[in-house]
Amino acid sequence: MDVAHRRAADPPPRVPPPTPAMEREIQHAWASLIDQADAIADDITLTLLERDPYWSEQRPARQADLRASIREHIRRGIEAMAGRADPEHKASDVWRETGRLRARQGVPMDRVLNAYTLGTRTLWEALLRQGWGDKLNEHLLVVAGQKLWAALDVQNAILVDAYRRESNRLQRQNLQRQQSFLDGLVEGRGADPEFAREAREELGIGPDEAVVCVVAPFNDPLDEPLRAPEDRLERVGLSSHWHVRGGNFFGLIPSGALTVSQLVEALDPCVAGRVGLAPCTDGLAGFATAYQLASRTAESLPRGTQRLVPLSDRLPEVLLAGSPEVLPVLIAETVGPLLHQPAQLSETLLDTLAALLVTDGSPTHAAEALFCHRNTVIYRMKQIESLTGRSLQRPQDKLELALGLLATGRGVNGR
Repeated sequence: MDVAHRRAADPPPRVPPPTPAMEREIQHAWASLIDQADAIADDITLTLLERDPYWSEQRPARQADLRASIREHIRRGIEAMAGRADPEHKASDVWRETGRLRARQGVPMDRVLNAYTLGTRTLWEALLRQGWGDKLNEHLLVVAGQKLWAALDVQNAILVDAYRRESNRLQRQNLQRQQSFLDGLVEGRGADPEFAREAREELGIGPDEAVVCVVAPFNDPLDEPLRAPEDRLERVGLSSHWHVRGGNFFGLIPSGALTVSQLVEALDPCVAGRVGLAPCTDGLAGFATAYQLASRTAESLPRGTQRLVPLSDRLPEVLLAGSPEVLPVLIAETVGPLLHQPAQLSETLLDTLAALLVTDGSPTHAAEALFCHRNTVIYRMKQIESLTGRSLQRPQDKLELALGLLATGRGVNGR
């Protein structure tokens, strides 16, 4: 195949470096295209708009920006290849700024690199159309193509580096802004309508979208109570926002159409510590309250637990955690007499009380749970009622005894 008709997408083979005389002849060839720079650039723009759906769907202002950018790139590129580059205005600065600009505009990197490749191929074809495929010998034409494709490699490297740096900067900036809104919501600023509106816009939350708060306390600096929860939620079509505050790892989750139980199921595989979940009953205005309740829900679980529980499953425990000054009185007035018995008897009576509360005071069902005779349970029940002064047949007494058990940290129903 004649080298003048080599496919423009194929980089030419390696050849010995050109002599100064050869360099001048190649530069002269490129210089012949300077007056056609805008026409070549417009041809590239038109091709992109016709063939690339991304650019064809952009607004006129963005397309006009693309055309102006390509014109500047082509003109500077031809001048550089012709040895006429302005030393005060380096082409690398243009490539670098283009990378930063396209990152800020959100243009996919592959669309940017595609435009550069198309521009390089179009320049090569323009050179051949000028007849330089016949005017330059094969060696010079290969050298010219080699220099053009080497320039593309440098352009791409500079642009990609600038694009990635700017993308990383924007991501850090966006993350900091989102975390600032999360902090504000925890502090109660969601009650301010203007702040709530800005937060919804920044976090991508609809005005009437249901939101839940998830809180996981750190037990120590190396502990990860939740591992990559955002990845798990993305699998069920939910976005989420996470932050660390005051020893807690917490998240704001627009729940979409999922129920609380479905959210718990979705997050369960990444649970590695104590985790609480509470709904925001008043939208973002209630996020601060939801944060407190989710935090208390998580803290109500025994240390070392690896479990996610919703507030609705731990209401008594959360109520008690919210009034720590009541706990000693509650224990003393309910199960205190049982705690004061000899250790073995105390443990037996407390276990029996828990079983009776779970079975709604039924000695028969409690006996099955305790693997003992019904009469044994009845005897122990009479001891409990005698020591505590409460009846397991009265709802109020049962409630207070249950709360007393919870206050000791033993729990009811294995919770």
